[in-house]
Amino acid sequence: MRIAIHGKSTGPEAQHCIRDVFELLKKHNIEAAISNSYQLDLNEKNFDSSELSTFNLGDDLSSFDYILSLGGDGTILDAITYTNKAEVPIIGINLGRLGFLATTPRNEISDIFERLISGNLSIESRSLVHVDSNQGLFQPHNFGLNELTIVKKETSSMIVVHTYVDGDYLNSYWADGIIVSTPTGSTGYSLSCGGPLVHPNMKNFIITPVSPHNLNVRPIIVSDQSVITFEIEGRSRQFMVSLDSRSQSVDDSVKISVRREEFEAKLVRFNNHKYFDTLRHKLNWGLDARN
Repeated sequence: MRIAIHGKSTGPEAQHCIRDVFELLKKHNIEAAISNSYQLDLNEKNFDSSELSTFNLGDDLSSFDYILSLGGDGTILDAITYTNKAEVPIIGINLGRLGFLATTPRNEISDIFERLISGNLSIESRSLVHVDSNQGLFQPHNFGLNELTIVKKETSSMIVVHTYVDGDYLNSYWADGIIVSTPTGSTGYSLSCGGPLVHPNMKNFIITPVSPHNLNVRPIIVSDQSVITFEIEGRSRQFMVSLDSRSQSVDDSVKISVRREEFEAKLVRFNNHKYFDTLRHKLNWGLDARN
């Protein structure tokens, strides 16, 4: 078995977990490699990972069985840019807090290695959003798991986002911005802006305005077989476009289109972790908070 390792958090709360991972790799004779950026981070914390080979963003990881993501949901979003078209299944170890994606807590690390060896796991496929533009935004990694966001920048004035679905005019959103979310991303920024929760197996995009001027403008769900295009205008000519955790500044000459990516993200799930269980736990459903 070959496992690639990527992570971000190496604070005091994570260091014990990282040591356990290295020990378990040796115990089970698993061949491992570590991302160059993570190795540099570990070196600063006096973790010796010199015995591991390294890989960089853009390298082909198709020879690996899994990629181990040590961090939170943001680390998984970052790991997906490493897996790219190889669709290497990602195991998310939650060293962060919320963890809609990284659902495995750090105290179960020993158990998940046993499950990996025995094959006691399942793999979920999650759709990705693909972004095209006339300014080459985010290339060559112009795909993301959660959402594309267009928002105003350095001004109190709203922007206008003219939106088309398969070439048909949908609406001109007078707002602070707009979000195009995948079902996976429906628990993220879109949710905080009033968007609906959508099960990750659904084949949809959610278009959610950010603080719209007209209160009757609501989120809408469209098929992910659609191509959604945007034209932006505003008093300021500068705007911010984000794809998951990556952001770029653009001007009003930008033209952006969104479609479903041809490949998918693969997330490893263990039998004791269910999607609805995660929702109830993370969103505190079913708790009586009246007292």
